[in-house]
Amino acid sequence: MSNAKVLPLLEPDGRSVAPCCPPLTERPLNAEEAETAARMFKALGDPVRLRLFSAVASHEGGEACVCDISDVGVSQPTVSHHLKKLKEAGLLTSERRGTWVYYRVEPSVLAAMGQLLTKASSPAA
Repeated sequence: MSNAKVLPLLEPDGRSVAPCCPPLTERPLNAEEAETAARMFKALGDPVRLRLFSAVASHEGGEACVCDISDVGVSQPTVSHHLKKLKEAGLLTSERRGTWVYYRVEPSVLAAMGQLLTKASSPAA
């Protein structure tokens, strides 16, 4: 078993959910872990969603106004649809400030995704 800490993902409303997931090389995922991981990867499986997620994650301060990330080659309603899908997958949180909505990728989400794809460490001998 790995000593790596399994980090939580977030519900669309920002609440923590069950941790996701051990490194894929540690052991086979159970059904719940596989469902959580699949939800993340499915959301990121669309090029526009991946670009939006990247735009938010790489934006100064780790947060971006929808007005700053909408230039991805699709209409504003389509951008909103994709952002909603990323929120539903627990990858983004949002906050309305006046007329604008600001999106954030929680550091725990990036850590959990990275952990899933990291080779499990060997136990100390």
